[in-house]
Amino acid sequence: MKRSEVLGQILTPDGTTLRLTRRDTEYIILASGRSLMSSRMHGSEEALATLACGRMRVLEQPCVLIGGLGMGFTLRATLDLLPPDATVLVAEMVPDVVEWNYGPLGPLAGHPLKDKRVQIEIGDVAVRLRSSHDKFDAVLLDVDNGPTAFTASDNAWLYDDRGIAATHTALKMNGVLAVWSARDDRRFENRLRYGKFAVQVERVR
Repeated sequence: MKRSEVLGQILTPDGTTLRLTRRDTEYIILASGRSLMSSRMHGSEEALATLACGRMRVLEQPCVLIGGLGMGFTLRATLDLLPPDATVLVAEMVPDVVEWNYGPLGPLAGHPLKDKRVQIEIGDVAVRLRSSHDKFDAVLLDVDNGPTAFTASDNAWLYDDRGIAATHTALKMNGVLAVWSARDDRRFENRLRYGKFAVQVERVR
């Protein structure tokens, strides 16, 4: 049995321990000892981008906000769908996660942070949403395991009525909000409808 190698560890402001490990060719990010993401399974992250940004190749200068960098797979899939004049703003709360993506995680998704269309913002995606109006063609949220906050209790704001309203304001007309979730959440779907979103649930492997 191959042993895990710890490549990095950080304590987040809310007390969560994030650890980057490698076992053979697989990279895993753990949150307080529980698996948060793995380099072996990233089809759902790519689907998040495909479902949200599939129509944007024909837009002029589309602007996309991604909450959460992870291992870069959502960002890579987003970039692959966008034209050369696009802008992709990535809000990541943990600086070490960005450093991991410049370092050992970079090759996994083809070094998406090196793309000139990408802007990295260290901080809470909620701050960007609160300060934006009619700015984004799509907002992709992959900051947690879904509407039930897993790694940071502060993420809960994104999924309540205030966060939904702020996101709606930050989006352009006909803009798209895409939220990664590990499971169905009917209450969140209803909150989205109440917040004037047309809701579509897509199930992917």
